[in-house]
Order: sequence, then structure tokens, then C-alpha cells
Amino acid sequence: MACTLHLSWDEKLTGYDFGPQHPLAPIRVKLTIELATAFGVLASEHVSVQAAPPASDAELELVHDPGYLAAVRYAGGLRYDDSGTPVEVRTLLQHGLGTPDDPIFAGMHEASALIAGATLGAVRAVWAGAAQHGASIAGGLHHAMRASASGFCIYNDPAIAIAWLLGQGVERIAYVDIDVHHGDGVQAAFWNDPRVLTISLHEHPATLFPGTGLPTDTGGPDADGFAVNLPLPAGTGDAGWLRAFHAVVPALVQDFSPQILVSQHGCDTHRTDPLANLQLTIDAQRSAHAALHRLAHEAAGGRWLLTGGGGYQLVQVVPRSWTHLLAEAAGEPIAPSTPTPQSWREYVSRVSAESAPELMTEGSSGSFPAFDTGYDPADPIDQAIMATRNAVFPSHGLMPTP
Repeated sequence: MACTLHLSWDEKLTGYDFGPQHPLAPIRVKLTIELATAFGVLASEHVSVQAAPPASDAELELVHDPGYLAAVRYAGGLRYDDSGTPVEVRTLLQHGLGTPDDPIFAGMHEASALIAGATLGAVRAVWAGAAQHGASIAGGLHHAMRASASGFCIYNDPAIAIAWLLGQGVERIAYVDIDVHHGDGVQAAFWNDPRVLTISLHEHPATLFPGTGLPTDTGGPDADGFAVNLPLPAGTGDAGWLRAFHAVVPALVQDFSPQILVSQHGCDTHRTDPLANLQLTIDAQRSAHAALHRLAHEAAGGRWLLTGGGGYQLVQVVPRSWTHLLAEAAGEPIAPSTPTPQSWREYVSRVSAESAPELMTEGSSGSFPAFDTGYDPADPIDQAIMATRNAVFPSHGLMPTP
């Protein structure tokens, strides 16, 4: 089924750059766009590509404090003293700026506002009916808090897009986060708002940043059950992760019946990602992309905003996973066994020290045992699934047991 897709893209988005030693290297986004272009995804008659303006202060303040915006602006034009120490560094550190995770760089506010603007451009296209789906592949910066940067994230573009939708009168928004890290910033922004259902699948907080996202974290007093957390044990692979996803996400989203689905597609769940400990393949990630696409049509009238997110295997994983995502959103999925285009492989050789992957698959089937076929109380993944279902399913009138 061909779908219309609006992609917010501008080469200037690669200006969100913490420096050459930082894991969040903008080349991962550039390589994704190059691979999607080489496959003809962006040339499809069903796909529009357009640059979006930066988010305005008023739009950023839908989620962030004005004082924090001022600090980000100040950091981006920072002065240094004779010793090389930033002026007023303590003030910046109070806002999470100038840390190893979020080092300051010139033009930080402008680069961050541009990413937020790209995500707003994508969601506006969907809500206006210009396209069924909107994509902001440079977005997904889900850790940023109201007054502080966190986890490589300066402005929280998914939360800003959701807040914008609420301002348009949208009454039900589902947010699904499949990044390996807990989607803590988005959850925090809507912790006590029953209009927003947030669901995060992530590595257990005992073994990974940000150390939050237990099943018992279920929302504020006015929105109990609307924050959903499914933490999975380190080492979880394709079959276990997909079993968990399908045991929790579809039932909740379908019951909630959102007017739009927003999803964050961090691909740092991959088995070779240097910053985390899950064991997924690109094939399982592709399967998750397809499942969320189906869910958008089944539960949200086809309205779907999708963003990027984490992912630090810059050449081997991110471009393939997110090209699968864009092709899926365009309704023209790429067969897993398809070779990567020779022109893209040559481009990779020119801009990196790595050899490009040759296929769009890693040979995994993407199959999994469905949870409703039987619950194993001795299995750690099934224990995680049941903990989450027990915590939130009753709030939605759903039965925890399969």
C-alpha cells in the first residue's frame, strides 16, 4: 500500500554537532539520506521533501523554560577566559550544558531549534492532511527536560510536536519510543496528562542511562496508567524484544484510539551498538518499523509522525535501519535481501574509514513466539512483560494475563 510521506530535511540539520569525538555524529543522518536517495525512496511520487524553518521561541517554550533557552543561546556564543574555561560555567552546568554528554558548540541554539522545527514541519504536514505520514529523521531527541539538556539532547522535539498538537485541540496522542534508552523527557513532559499515552521499551534502568523507566512508573494522579514502561534485560535479542513489543504496544494503542501516532525509532538496540547492551538485528528493527506503520493505520487513521533517535553504529546500522523506516513509511518497503546500491558504497568509502555493508539484511527472520501462546513465569522477558501489563493494563480495562 503506497502512503504519502512528508520528510523534513535540510543539509543544515547536520550542524547539530557536538564535535569529532562525540558518539552522536551527524554523518549517520547524512548517510541515511544518501542511502534512501540511492534507493529512490525520496524520488517517489508519494514522498515530498522540504526544509522547515527553525522552531520559534514560542514553540520551544511549549516544553522548555525561557531561562533555559537563554542559557542555550548563551552557550552557543560562549566567551572563554584566559585559561580556556567557559565564563559562568556553573550556570551552564545547572542546565546540563557543557557536560561530556552535552558539550557546548557554536550556534547550539540555532542547530537545536532547527531540529525542533523539522519535527514541527513534519507533524504540521500530517495534521493539515498534506501527507499521511511525516518524518523527521534528525529528530527524536527524547531526553531533554524542561530546563536542562540530557543524553545528547538539547531541545525535546518529539515533546514539542506533541505539545503543538495539543494546542491544535488534539485530544488523544500515542507516543511509542523504541530507543534502547528510556524516553524519559517525553514521559516527564506529559506525566500527568491523560491526553498523551507514552510507551517506552528500553534496556532495564539498572544497566543503562538514564536509570529510569520501571514498570511501576505509570503516570501522575490524573493520568495513572498513561505512562507505560517496559524495561528489558540486557542481552535481549530479536525474538524476545519483538515478543515484548507485541505483548504490550498494540493492545494499549488500539484501546487508546489516538488521533495520531508519534514514534521514536532509536536504533541503538542493535547488537553492535557501542553504548548499550541489547542484541537486536536490523531485521528486528525493520519489523518494528513495519508494526508501527500498521498500527498507525489500524488505530490512528493513518496519521503518523516518526522520528529518528539514538544509534551510534554510524555506518553499519543507522543508515540501513532508518532507510528501511523511510521506505516503510512511504509504503514501498525494501526487501531485506536487497543489496545496498554501489553508488552508496562508494560514497561511504569516500567519507568514512569503513567499508559499507553489502545487504539490507543481517539474515534474521524477525520471527518471535507470540505472548498469547503461553506465559513462562521463569523467563526474564516474560517477567518483564507481565510486570508492565500488571502495572497498566487494568487502568485501560485490559486483562494482564494472555
